[in-house]
Amino acid sequence: MSNIPENKKIVLFDGVCNLCDGAVQRIIKHDKKDVFRFASLQSDIGKKLVKERGMDPEELDSIILIEPGVAYYRKSTAALEISRDLSGGYSLLKNFLFIPESLRDGIYDFIANNRYKWFGKKEQCMIPTPELKAKFLD
Repeated sequence: MSNIPENKKIVLFDGVCNLCDGAVQRIIKHDKKDVFRFASLQSDIGKKLVKERGMDPEELDSIILIEPGVAYYRKSTAALEISRDLSGGYSLLKNFLFIPESLRDGIYDFIANNRYKWFGKKEQCMIPTPELKAKFLD
């Protein structure tokens, strides 16, 4: 397994979800400061990082943001924290953090529970192009 970069934020995502794949592509496009690295929840490194934080890697249906050091975020909070570092107006989404987490996560869970039905599912995790490979942990 590769070394975990200490100065990068790590985004763990569902590697077979088309909605999640689109979100990762959007993050990469708007990550002008090269803040993020990525790993699928299904990958060995993804499972390891999840387990280190006391979560069951088999029971996750959420995006996870791991900040350098100790902090990590799940679900809507992860998505909104990711938006802080993006260009193109996405950073304005952080303003939704004032909405109670239970309400935000309720909406997030509704979308997550229907994501395969609405957006489809891949047979395998995304394989990054050679140019993007450096942004993915393996």
